[in-house]
Amino acid sequence: MSLHKLRLAAAVPVTISTFSSRLFLKPFPNTLTLGLFSRRLQPRKPLLVRAFSASAAVQDIPATQTSESSARPQWKASIDFKWIRDNKEAVEINIKNRNSNANLDAVLELYENMLNLQKEVERLREERNNVAKKMKGKLESSERERLVEEGKNLKESLVTLEEDLVKLKDELQHVAQSIPNMTHPDVPVGGEDSSAIRKEVGCPREFNFPIKDHLQLGKDLDLIDFDSAAEVSGSKFFYLKNEAVLLEMALLNWTLSQVMKKGYTPLTTPEIVRSSIVEKCGFQPRGDNTQVYSIDGTDQCLIGTAEIPLGGIHMDSILLESALPLKYIAFSHCFRTEAGAAGAATKGLYRVHQFSKAEMFVICRPEDSEFFHHELIQIEEDLFTSLGLHFKTLDMATADLGAPAYRKFDIEAWMPGFGRFGEISSASNCTDYQSRRLGIRYRPSEPLQTGPKKGKANLPATKFVHTLNATACAVPRMMVCLLENYQQEDGSVVIPEPLRPFMGGIELIKPKLK
Repeated sequence: MSLHKLRLAAAVPVTISTFSSRLFLKPFPNTLTLGLFSRRLQPRKPLLVRAFSASAAVQDIPATQTSESSARPQWKASIDFKWIRDNKEAVEINIKNRNSNANLDAVLELYENMLNLQKEVERLREERNNVAKKMKGKLESSERERLVEEGKNLKESLVTLEEDLVKLKDELQHVAQSIPNMTHPDVPVGGEDSSAIRKEVGCPREFNFPIKDHLQLGKDLDLIDFDSAAEVSGSKFFYLKNEAVLLEMALLNWTLSQVMKKGYTPLTTPEIVRSSIVEKCGFQPRGDNTQVYSIDGTDQCLIGTAEIPLGGIHMDSILLESALPLKYIAFSHCFRTEAGAAGAATKGLYRVHQFSKAEMFVICRPEDSEFFHHELIQIEEDLFTSLGLHFKTLDMATADLGAPAYRKFDIEAWMPGFGRFGEISSASNCTDYQSRRLGIRYRPSEPLQTGPKKGKANLPATKFVHTLNATACAVPRMMVCLLENYQQEDGSVVIPEPLRPFMGGIELIKPKLK
């Protein structure tokens, strides 16, 4: 997926309705009407019932909340602060290598203060309990009065300290949630230019005629209409027409059919999610340079990738180890503000506000995540090889990793109209970064151990799963590649052979008769 650089929210007051899985935005603020016709396929393997996790609890914050309550985190990640403290140097280097603005010193100071305050709270609780025990015996009235007064003072002190402890824990969560995931040791250190080429497939096609970019091809073949969309919706929106509509459906159906052969369960997802789910997946739904559309007057956002609702599908769950891995291929529309994007690299279909995408998502045991990361990138490479694209796979450098990613492979394909490579997909291993925020655990299938009480058996301790995501097909950029690489001298475009059965046998998109 390509949403690792998401940071926050353009507030868009809209009413949302659906028709044939297409979203229409209407200019009526603070109202939400939603009718989704998608279905969820149940996993083939058994799952334990959903278990509420206090560490990942979500609280809906009303719009009338005070500034004090709004400062409190809506949810809490299960961050291993002791591990961070014990590995301070490694965490510090990781933050620097990733150009993160996380404040490790503040986190460690808050954590130390919290531990000290916890000890003081526990000491006062023990004193209060001791006072209560003493009052159960026979006492002189003066001694009883003294103990009553001491108990009252302890209670008042304890209430104050417990309130301080809650505030301190909230502040610690707020500051610590900015710490990025750790990084795979083989990831190149540096900016995007330091990324390493993992694999290169094919070579650029040589044309013996003047080539057109996809915008000119789309106009000449009556496939894409940006002008009308700009009038209706604004810039960076588009209409697909004629064979382009069939090509989008063909790309998605062919992709789903290929990925399902690898054991992935197909899903359609909600395209509106709570902002807390966006945050738990590692993206910030609010900020000046937001990539996320927020719905005004609600705690909801439009998704920028199906990774977000896929991450939430098993939120606050304890899964059976026998149910893993869970492998999904999901279709959704995606919505991105593309704030800050400018230049030739953004023209046409390359960077748009709304598009269709098929996303792969894996939930697995920690020891299996590296295997599935390579499986995901292999699926992507096989898909693009089948379509005859010239592409390269990159092991992305530390500064180009989003906060959730432990390691990320990008695939860039040759786009003749741009005269350069352009990103068409990525595959990320997020280890337990997202699962610690989403509260997704599994219970190992270990033999039951006899407990301290005779006849009692202890269940194995739960562990956090690892999550991975990868783009199987981002339709607009695939169209850029196909139109520009398969154009012919007479202005027509050849349809790659694997897609023809999904386009009713159409082999060639020809110029329309005027």
